[in-house]
Amino acid sequence: MAERVARGEVNDVPVRSSRSLVDIVRANVFTRFNAIIGVLWVIMLVVAPIQDSLFGFVILANTGIGIIQEWRAKKTLDSLAVIGEARPTVRRDGVAATVSTSEIVLGDLIEIGPGDKIVVDGEIVEADGLEIDESLLTGEADPVVKQPGDQVMSGSFVVAGGGAFRATKVGREAYAAQLAEEASRFTLVHSELRSGISTILKYVTWMMVPTAIGLIISQLLVKDNAFKDSVARTVGGIVPMVPEGLVLLTSVAFAIGVIRLGRKQCLVQELPAIEGLARVDVVCLDKTGTLTEGGMVVTELRLLGGADESYVRKVLGALGESDPRPNASLQAIIDAYPDSEDWRCTRSLPFSSARKYSGAACSEGDGESGTWLLGAPDVLLDDDDPALAETGRLNEQGLRVLLLARTARDLDDPEVARDVEPTALVVLEQRLRPDAADTLRYFAQQDVAAKVVSGDNAVSVGAVAAKLGLEGEVVDARRLPDDPERMAKGVEAGTVFGRVTPQQKRDMVGALQSRGHTVAMTGDGVNDVLALKDADIGVSMGSGSEATRAVAQIVLLNNSFATLPSVVAEGRRVIGNITRVATLFLVKTVYSVLLAILVVLSQVEYPFLPRHLTLLSTLTIGVPAFFLALAPNKERAQPHFVRRVMRYAIPGGVVAGVATFATYLLAGGHYTGPGALDAETSVATLTLFLISMWVLAIIARPYTWWRLCLVAAMGLGFLLVLAVPWLQDFFALKLVGTTMPWAAVGVAAVAAAALELLWRWVGRRFPT
Repeated sequence: MAERVARGEVNDVPVRSSRSLVDIVRANVFTRFNAIIGVLWVIMLVVAPIQDSLFGFVILANTGIGIIQEWRAKKTLDSLAVIGEARPTVRRDGVAATVSTSEIVLGDLIEIGPGDKIVVDGEIVEADGLEIDESLLTGEADPVVKQPGDQVMSGSFVVAGGGAFRATKVGREAYAAQLAEEASRFTLVHSELRSGISTILKYVTWMMVPTAIGLIISQLLVKDNAFKDSVARTVGGIVPMVPEGLVLLTSVAFAIGVIRLGRKQCLVQELPAIEGLARVDVVCLDKTGTLTEGGMVVTELRLLGGADESYVRKVLGALGESDPRPNASLQAIIDAYPDSEDWRCTRSLPFSSARKYSGAACSEGDGESGTWLLGAPDVLLDDDDPALAETGRLNEQGLRVLLLARTARDLDDPEVARDVEPTALVVLEQRLRPDAADTLRYFAQQDVAAKVVSGDNAVSVGAVAAKLGLEGEVVDARRLPDDPERMAKGVEAGTVFGRVTPQQKRDMVGALQSRGHTVAMTGDGVNDVLALKDADIGVSMGSGSEATRAVAQIVLLNNSFATLPSVVAEGRRVIGNITRVATLFLVKTVYSVLLAILVVLSQVEYPFLPRHLTLLSTLTIGVPAFFLALAPNKERAQPHFVRRVMRYAIPGGVVAGVATFATYLLAGGHYTGPGALDAETSVATLTLFLISMWVLAIIARPYTWWRLCLVAAMGLGFLLVLAVPWLQDFFALKLVGTTMPWAAVGVAAVAAAALELLWRWVGRRFPT
């Protein structure tokens, strides 16, 4: 093995992780807008006082915050990924041991069982009823029976049986493994929120470039000003056009969301899943392991047809012994009926979620005992069999019932379950998760429809759901129509679905999506993999199979269904708050572009120096946006992010820009002589600040004590600048006389009233 490691024949595909530190720094530092701001900052450091270069220090601080928060999120993700990582069992020198996937060496013998993911390409060496689902690679839904000598591909998973395969391609040689890792690697892209912000930034660039060129020509060539002052006012016009903090706050909000969820043992394998789950309006729940705890206990054995109890117990013990990796039901039977030493299993048929039963050929001593099946009574028995009536009464109590039946056919016979002889009913009880009822109640309050989708008997599943307070139509999935449109109507109308096959789970998710629903799917078993993969958001339990953890976007490492509301709340916080702060940033961009256009057309000096707009941005956008972006927010996520933001940002920016420029022109006619430009700038700054504060006050609704305090603190900050002489000098802000300052207040009041009416009209005229 050491020689193979030395030759590089190791499964060295990078583990699922967040971006590297180098990538994080590069993504936060080398951006288009940072480049623009950086060039302008260098120019201002050369030609203007330090207070006109404050915007550059703000960008440095923002970039640092972004790097630190994303690095914290990376560390959280990496530590959780180690916990949730698949650890296959490798047999070396006849000794089996679990290892990390990265420690697999070419030629290793890897043991596999139900739910295990095939982590590298290989060749089957041992097979015991082994069935592998390759649908994630080939699209074919039917499991493939594997025999020794057959090939297996990474990315597929075991649905039934067990065995072992020898690794023939590892690392980057296993092409499917590369695809699987790339598909499930942590990413910051492909979300409506981030793509919407990218679209907005594209529009901003289109507006900014020609406007900035016109402003440069206007201020440097047309106006007969001192060169340095013209440069400073030109930069003062360009800098606020850039919504530099918007991308930062989006990244920080996502990163902090990952950290918060990480503290609750929730691994976010694809970051947009936080956003996606907030948009979900239907959540499909698997019963076992989600609504109920994973373990079961046998509560009763009901004999049929005069069967001998001691004999039946031995048969059940032999059936339990036949499966080296039993599921929860079989494990309960093993615990209740230990294997008898004089019984042995000669052949077995592993349990499959598609067929709903398992089987074994058993022998007692030297004599053949027969072939037995253990599975769903309503699958193995005819509809008129009297045993089904007894089964139905037990199902109505929420109990799981398995039928033990003898078959006269061989296990290889496709009709092995036909004309079986019922022998006993095995009654099992599952404990409800104590937090399941509260979680279902939360979803109901948030207008998220919960649908229980289970392979168990529909009546039994319905009884369990009723105990948890989930009422609605109970449907046997075997009676769902095959037609997609009719199936969609049936799935939309029903609440509890039983006897659902793995392929049906996938079809049901697709049917709901075809009706415009955003669907989340939870599960922990191999029968949930296909549905988890196709759902908008797949949620797996940490104790679930390797395959489910591999395809899910979110893994609940603490196996607590009650964590889901936290994920939904975190997504809603991110989306709702970023929508709020995006409006703040883009109002500034719109009024900055409009002011620049008005200045170019009017051939006047630009009204602001960079220091003025740095002060305004800090008090009315930067500081409040940071608090608003991280605040609790339970609003249901709405689609059309760009439209929802721009419908308020454009009218808000236009009102602010027109009112500020009007005040500036009025002040130009009022003030004369030396220092007139500074006086005009001061009243224009006052007007713009008051209007921006009103925009902030609208965005901060609905008010809470801390939101009111936040708005008030920003207003007091501006008053402090006006009241303290050295701050007046530092920011070049001094109100001269009383006429124009009060006029500025009057203009701002009219603009605020117009803004209030306009936003209300827009909200009614263009609802989302």
